[in-house]
Amino acid sequence: MRRVLALIAFAAIALALPPLPRPAPAFTIAEPGGRKTPLSAYKGKVVLLGFFSPTCPHCQQTSKTFSGLQQAFAAEGLQALAVTFNPEAASESVVKEFRSRYAQNFPVGMSVPATVVDFLGFSVMERYVYPQIVLIDRKGMIRAQSDPKGTPELQDLTGLRPKIEALLKER
Repeated sequence: MRRVLALIAFAAIALALPPLPRPAPAFTIAEPGGRKTPLSAYKGKVVLLGFFSPTCPHCQQTSKTFSGLQQAFAAEGLQALAVTFNPEAASESVVKEFRSRYAQNFPVGMSVPATVVDFLGFSVMERYVYPQIVLIDRKGMIRAQSDPKGTPELQDLTGLRPKIEALLKER
């Protein structure tokens, strides 16, 4: 019985998200056309980063929310970014189409699942859903992040707007 409890405790620890706030790990956004931008290039801005699947209806809706927030808060220092990371999104044409339909005013790049899962701090054993949202402050610290099963308050305007406004007020 002790072994079973110990195994359950170990599994819970292994699957737990890293604590917040924490420094955002290094990450590079590879955009269509070959442009590569390190996440660190946005230090000094509040970064709203979404990891999406182009065919996911929740991701498409969340991208529209990101576009509205980018338009409203860009002048105050918000930078929305999106990264597609499912196998179907490996082509530049898919990323370009997604951007033109759902994310017209912010960069959209692509990555591979292993890199994204590592950035998010998930266990390779963890099952996750789309979209995954990360909110990074001006100092490069992750202040909010979706849990693997998703966090609805990070996907809509009513949940995101107050968090973004608070981070934009910080200097």
